Amino acid sequence: MYDLRFSSSAERYLKKLKDRALKDAYKTAFLSIMKNPYIGSRKVGDLWGVYGFDFRHRGVSYEIAYVIREGNKPVVVVLLAGTRENFYQQLKRYMK
Repeated sequence: MYDLRFSSSAERYLKKLKDRALKDAYKTAFLSIMKNPYIGSRKVGDLWGVYGFDFRHRGVSYEIAYVIREGNKPVVVVLLAGTRENFYQQLKRYMK
Protein backbone atom coordinates (compact mmCIF):
# COMPACT_ATOMS: atom_id res chain seq x y z
CA MET A 1 0.00 0.00 0.00
CA TYR A 2 1.24 3.47 -0.88
CA ASP A 3 1.62 6.34 1.58
CA LEU A 4 -0.58 9.38 0.98
CA ARG A 5 0.57 13.00 1.17
CA PHE A 6 -1.32 16.21 0.42
CA SER A 7 -0.29 19.49 -1.15
CA SER A 8 -1.16 22.61 0.82
CA SER A 9 -4.06 23.51 -1.51
CA ALA A 10 -5.57 20.01 -1.30
CA GLU A 11 -5.19 20.02 2.46
CA ARG A 12 -6.91 23.42 2.70
CA TYR A 13 -9.82 22.26 0.54
CA LEU A 14 -10.35 19.09 2.55
CA LYS A 15 -10.12 20.96 5.86
CA LYS A 16 -12.94 23.30 4.76
CA LEU A 17 -15.38 20.47 4.02
CA LYS A 18 -18.36 20.40 6.38
CA ASP A 19 -20.45 17.58 4.87
CA ARG A 20 -19.60 14.35 6.74
CA ALA A 21 -20.88 12.13 3.91
CA LEU A 22 -18.66 13.94 1.40
CA LYS A 23 -15.64 13.55 3.70
CA ASP A 24 -16.36 9.82 3.88
CA ALA A 25 -16.62 9.66 0.08
CA TYR A 26 -13.20 11.31 -0.19
CA LYS A 27 -11.76 8.86 2.37
CA THR A 28 -13.09 5.93 0.34
CA ALA A 29 -11.56 7.41 -2.82
CA PHE A 30 -8.21 7.94 -1.08
CA LEU A 31 -8.19 4.34 0.16
CA SER A 32 -8.81 3.11 -3.39
CA ILE A 33 -5.95 5.26 -4.67
CA MET A 34 -3.61 4.08 -1.91
CA LYS A 35 -4.32 0.42 -2.75
CA ASN A 36 -3.86 0.90 -6.50
CA PRO A 37 -2.68 4.37 -7.55
CA TYR A 38 -2.86 3.43 -11.23
CA ILE A 39 -6.66 3.19 -10.94
CA GLY A 40 -6.98 6.83 -12.04
CA SER A 41 -6.76 8.03 -15.60
CA ARG A 42 -3.37 9.28 -16.77
CA LYS A 43 -3.43 12.83 -18.12
CA VAL A 44 -1.61 13.96 -21.27
CA GLY A 45 -0.28 17.20 -22.67
CA ASP A 46 0.25 19.97 -20.11
CA LEU A 47 -0.69 17.60 -17.28
CA TRP A 48 1.59 14.72 -18.28
CA GLY A 49 2.50 12.62 -15.24
CA VAL A 50 -0.65 13.54 -13.32
CA TYR A 51 -3.39 11.04 -12.62
CA GLY A 52 -7.03 11.92 -12.13
CA PHE A 53 -9.61 10.01 -10.12
CA ASP A 54 -13.23 11.07 -10.23
CA PHE A 55 -16.31 10.09 -8.25
CA ARG A 56 -19.86 11.29 -7.84
CA HIS A 57 -21.56 12.31 -4.62
CA ARG A 58 -25.19 13.45 -4.53
CA GLY A 59 -25.21 14.13 -8.26
CA VAL A 60 -22.03 16.26 -8.25
CA SER A 61 -18.77 15.16 -9.87
CA TYR A 62 -15.62 15.46 -7.76
CA GLU A 63 -12.07 15.08 -8.96
CA ILE A 64 -8.76 14.20 -7.31
CA ALA A 65 -5.46 14.97 -9.09
CA TYR A 66 -2.33 13.21 -7.88
CA VAL A 67 1.16 12.10 -8.84
CA ILE A 68 2.86 8.83 -8.00
CA ARG A 69 6.40 8.80 -6.59
CA GLU A 70 7.97 5.36 -6.80
CA GLY A 71 11.07 4.54 -4.80
CA ASN A 72 12.09 2.92 -1.54
CA LYS A 73 8.93 4.25 0.04
CA PRO A 74 6.26 4.71 -2.65
CA VAL A 75 4.10 7.80 -2.14
CA VAL A 76 0.99 9.24 -3.75
CA VAL A 77 0.92 13.05 -3.57
CA VAL A 78 -2.55 14.59 -3.89
CA LEU A 79 -2.10 17.88 -5.74
CA LEU A 80 -5.66 19.11 -5.88
CA ALA A 81 -9.16 17.97 -4.92
CA GLY A 82 -12.50 19.57 -5.66
CA THR A 83 -15.55 19.70 -7.86
CA ARG A 84 -15.19 19.06 -11.56
CA GLU A 85 -16.16 22.64 -12.43
CA ASN A 86 -13.00 24.55 -13.52
CA PHE A 87 -10.90 21.81 -11.93
CA TYR A 88 -8.38 21.41 -14.74
CA GLN A 89 -7.88 25.17 -15.15
CA GLN A 90 -7.05 25.35 -11.44
CA LEU A 91 -4.73 22.37 -11.76
CA LYS A 92 -2.84 23.92 -14.67
CA ARG A 93 -2.38 27.12 -12.66
CA TYR A 94 -1.14 25.05 -9.73
CA MET A 95 1.32 23.14 -11.93
CA LYS A 96 3.01 26.35 -13.18
